[in-house]
Amino acid sequence: MARPLTRIGTDLGGTKIEAVALDAAGRTLLRERIATPHDYQASLAALQELVARCERRLGDEATVGISMPGAVSLATGLIKNANSTWLNGRPFVVDLSARLERPVRVANDANCFALSEAIDGAAAGKSVVFGVILGTGVGGGIVIDGKCFTGRNAIAGEWGHNGLPRIDAEDLPQPSCYCGRSGCIETWLSGPAMLADHHRHGGNAVDAADIAKRAAAGDRSANATLQRYARRLAKALASVVNLLDPDVIVLGGGVSNIDALYASVPALMSAHVFSDTVTTPIVKNCHGDSSGVRGAAWLWPQEPLTSR
Repeated sequence: MARPLTRIGTDLGGTKIEAVALDAAGRTLLRERIATPHDYQASLAALQELVARCERRLGDEATVGISMPGAVSLATGLIKNANSTWLNGRPFVVDLSARLERPVRVANDANCFALSEAIDGAAAGKSVVFGVILGTGVGGGIVIDGKCFTGRNAIAGEWGHNGLPRIDAEDLPQPSCYCGRSGCIETWLSGPAMLADHHRHGGNAVDAADIAKRAAAGDRSANATLQRYARRLAKALASVVNLLDPDVIVLGGGVSNIDALYASVPALMSAHVFSDTVTTPIVKNCHGDSSGVRGAAWLWPQEPLTSR
């Protein structure tokens, strides 16, 4: 039986499950959203029904890819590191495949974001892509020649829980992280982290977008917060360039909508990269909130690339 030319991608988020169907050229055929049930069996049932409803509208069977928090352990096949905790320790891929009566492909949401932008987004045509999520949390994904690179331990690209490099006086004291450590990149570069830093310095904004708006209007406190954020982002991304040296870095998540970062961060980054020249472009995503679900669809026909 020939492989279906239609791909369904689903994004299993903390509050919603989104599905999109793409044709062979990447054109969107349909899109649906439902609320995420915070229960394992109910989540499986919701995904099964959502895929069935999409296929009824399509009039055909499709391949299915899933974007989700966390990762599939290569040792056990169970989900690990998901902030949707009802998924952790569960054989999600096996159980969903059984319900749908076909193989499914599952990848971390940051990997799906990077894949979407590498296939037909802001990094289209580039060989090595590092995709960055700067939102409620901080994540990263690597795509090499159009395929997700997951690594030996299925954590490639997970830079958010490395420590912020080259800390100085403005980075002390280091904030505590939910992972049990302190000073993780996520504690400095997520949207809530930017807001917390702003409050520590006497600011009173309500979120990262508000900080950016106030800075553009000339608010000195907000502008200082953005400058500190840009310096930290530059240091964190410089460590990625020193290790991976990608062709392009694509930013996603709510903080990626702060346009001032694209002017300031590349110039600041060069001071921390071990090279006489740094030409790595840092670009805004093309598909916005749809990148994760589109990347899930693009898990077919791509095969995951690992170091094994």
